[in-house]
Amino acid sequence: MTRLQTREAVIGYGGAPIVRGVDVDIPDGRITAIVGPNGCGKSTLLRALVRLLSPSSGTVLLDGEDIHRVPTREVARRVGLLPQSPIAPAGITVKELVARGRTPHQKVLRPWSAQDETAVMSALHSTALTDIQDVVVDELSGGQRQRAWIAMTLAQDTPLMILDEPTTYLDIAHQYDVMDLLHRLNTRQERTIVMVVHDLHQAARYAHHVIAMRDGVVAAAGAPGDVLTEELIRDVFSLEARVLTDPVTGTPLVVPAHGPGGAR
Repeated sequence: MTRLQTREAVIGYGGAPIVRGVDVDIPDGRITAIVGPNGCGKSTLLRALVRLLSPSSGTVLLDGEDIHRVPTREVARRVGLLPQSPIAPAGITVKELVARGRTPHQKVLRPWSAQDETAVMSALHSTALTDIQDVVVDELSGGQRQRAWIAMTLAQDTPLMILDEPTTYLDIAHQYDVMDLLHRLNTRQERTIVMVVHDLHQAARYAHHVIAMRDGVVAAAGAPGDVLTEELIRDVFSLEARVLTDPVTGTPLVVPAHGPGGAR
């Protein structure tokens, strides 16, 4: 397993801190959801976890070592990233896109191997894209396109996958298709998954571990039932809500108390 942590990390842009002194521990082999209102530092934290941002103080640790001291190619072999709203090159097919996930494993004298081909085909199979592997990505539906990007991250063959709002711009059916896929990858392949999500119901239903952020700090972290309380939702999101039990999964179900007949 790959361990990912932060210790007193201060992270921002141009000297202005967005995330301030956070300690985060990502549980191995589990799904972690990072939640919080817009501007609270969720995506900033995510970018630091994959070494796209450097903390101005504190550290990000990958297997106990400062991630900025680990060679770039080695980081890419351990941690895969699916950014928010990625853009595929024009004319690229699904298989060609997925094959790009093998870049960290390429060698100068051996640019492609049977192992690479196996990893690509396995990723296509895991995401149910084998039948459309030769279709141009631009011709796919939103849900298919997102699965293609996840397949590319899968082909990278990292024990840890990080996704920034993987269900953004998808309709509700495709959102749950993607979340079900991530759940299967976690349970069947023991992938550690970290994702930023806005939907608290999805976070509660699919994650084992929830990190709630507010104003650049961690307001709470732990199991969904421990973190997603009515009090925390009020404090973090400024939202009056009732937390019930999901009749399908038994996980917390967050119901806003606004609307006709609801509290204001």
